[in-house]
Amino acid sequence: MQVLPATEDDKAEWLPLWRAYLDFYKQALDDEITDLTFARALESGENLNLLVVKSEGRIIGFATYVLHRSSWARDWYCYLEDLFVAEDQRGRGVARALIAAVAEAGKAKGAERLYWVTDEANKTAQALYEKLATKTDFIQFRRDL
Repeated sequence: MQVLPATEDDKAEWLPLWRAYLDFYKQALDDEITDLTFARALESGENLNLLVVKSEGRIIGFATYVLHRSSWARDWYCYLEDLFVAEDQRGRGVARALIAAVAEAGKAKGAERLYWVTDEANKTAQALYEKLATKTDFIQFRRDL
């Protein structure tokens, strides 16, 4: 199993996983947004990054993350925005490997903190996350603009 930055050649294999991820969260995005997301993740000037996990020659999971400045810190924070593992590959340490790789990428940039959110109903993911990080008391609010 290898965790690697995505390349243009990975798009065809990443796309079904991305769609499965969106389906899992009952979300629908225009193809234009999906294409833009992938393109941005490959651009060196963007803060959006995409890692893929390859095993036996195929992509079995991915994570996107964003490095950003914080008003609460001297340096960077690292936000794990998306994490998905193919259903038939779960329980093999793929998500743990992705989180570790995102943490290392954040450290390399000088980030002080890695953080993420998950759906309240996603108890399986939470069981892993509670082993890797500290659950906070913050609640996310959202407003469309």
